[in-house]
Amino acid sequence: MKSTFSSERGMTLVELIVACTIMALLTTMAVPLARYKVRRDKERELIYALRTIHKAIDDYKDAALTGKIQVKMGTDGYPPKLEDLVEGVDLVQSAEKKKIKFLRRIPIDPMTGTTDWGLRSTQDDPASTSWGGQNVFSVYTKSLDRARDGTPYSQW
Repeated sequence: MKSTFSSERGMTLVELIVACTIMALLTTMAVPLARYKVRRDKERELIYALRTIHKAIDDYKDAALTGKIQVKMGTDGYPPKLEDLVEGVDLVQSAEKKKIKFLRRIPIDPMTGTTDWGLRSTQDDPASTSWGGQNVFSVYTKSLDRARDGTPYSQW
């Protein structure tokens, strides 16, 4: 009678432990890379959203300087509120009530997940986190996180 143990194939306990250890090492290396990629993607989205809003503010300022839209006193030609870029502003030279819109919608802040951006006016201190309310000169994220180089996202 022949022994059936020598012809059976399978993994020993030692081989199983080694395979599980290798899988655990690979997993622990992949998790930080995935977190890094998610953070980098959010940073890229933040840069894009900030550029979009700043371009809309600049376009509003250009329209005010060329006289296409009427501006309120004390706003220096910048929008009085961020929502004006979405709602639109009446054209001065139009016989009909036509509006010019500078944004389709306010972009979502990828760091906070909301459309609640921090606002700065021309009268505010550049590093201030409180808005004076005169106009919207610039926007920033309200996230308290820091980038990989140590700078706060709110200073981008």
